[in-house]
Amino acid sequence: MVGRLKLLYHDKRPELVRFLKFCVVGTLGTAIDFGVLNLLYNVLGFYQVLSNVISVSAATVSNYTWSRFWVYPETKHQHGARKFGQFVIVSLIALGLNTTILWVTDHWFLGESGLLGGLVAPAATWLAIEHSILSSNAAKVVATGIVLFWNFFANRMWTFRDVDQVEQPLAGTQSL
Repeated sequence: MVGRLKLLYHDKRPELVRFLKFCVVGTLGTAIDFGVLNLLYNVLGFYQVLSNVISVSAATVSNYTWSRFWVYPETKHQHGARKFGQFVIVSLIALGLNTTILWVTDHWFLGESGLLGGLVAPAATWLAIEHSILSSNAAKVVATGIVLFWNFFANRMWTFRDVDQVEQPLAGTQSL
């Protein structure tokens, strides 16, 4: 059994490294998404859906750039317009999913008049933040967690499907 696990790890190591890089890029994109959303919605008072569209768009540009040149470096010499178009299509679907899940979760479940609003209120009081800030951020966490799977699988299977394996790096030349 241990021998099989070692063989599986060795055979799939390049894809594991790729997935870890994807996670780093996703973390950066999530920070951009949350930062821009909170700046626009909670600080500047923009409409929530507009704030979300702008924040997801900023994260999408960052995610594509890092995905193309770091997660999938094999594609950096290819013509990028087609891949970017595919990435944008996946991201537009993700944006629709993300915005819908954010709005439904915030307004129907976590917001002040939502089904779980009574549970969020004490947490907001304990954290000394407004209910709307806690509920919108919690809803964004839910939306991001769900849409993460769409983004990874849709981009891996469509946008970057022509990348089968990461080339084996020379000893000591690749780092995360």
